[in-house]
Amino acid sequence: MSIALFPGSFDPLTNGHLDIIKRASFMFDRVIVGVGNNHSKKNLFTPEEKCHLISKVVADIPNVEVEIMHGLTVQFMSEVGAKFIVRGLRNSKDFEYERDIAGVNSALADVETVLLLAKPENQNISSSMVKEIGSMGAENMSKFVPKAVVDALKERFN
Repeated sequence: MSIALFPGSFDPLTNGHLDIIKRASFMFDRVIVGVGNNHSKKNLFTPEEKCHLISKVVADIPNVEVEIMHGLTVQFMSEVGAKFIVRGLRNSKDFEYERDIAGVNSALADVETVLLLAKPENQNISSSMVKEIGSMGAENMSKFVPKAVVDALKERFN
């Protein structure tokens, strides 16, 4: 059984993230969305809130599950039996960052990183950008995030 981990802070989950999850679900028997906590970022949602939101959004994808990650990515992968890391690439800056992280992860454990290119409509979406425009009262966020996330953002910013 092939198990892949899609790690991230997902604060919040974007349509770009969701596209990567859906595409990975066709490539692997099981995909685990690993919700991490990036301490260098100011989080809008708690890890538990993010897990709840993501679980709601991916509920119709049977081979996808959502879990909170603790520790190093490769340690978590060992715990869940994953051999593959899935990451999305929006641009060349993402590529350079992900290439370096893939090298470190490979040096730490026997894991393989699979990089999926963002579709053109998702190349400019980032969680940081979504938080910023959401905080400014943007009305139509559905181009950037799934409906459950739109609702959560509206609630959080009101």
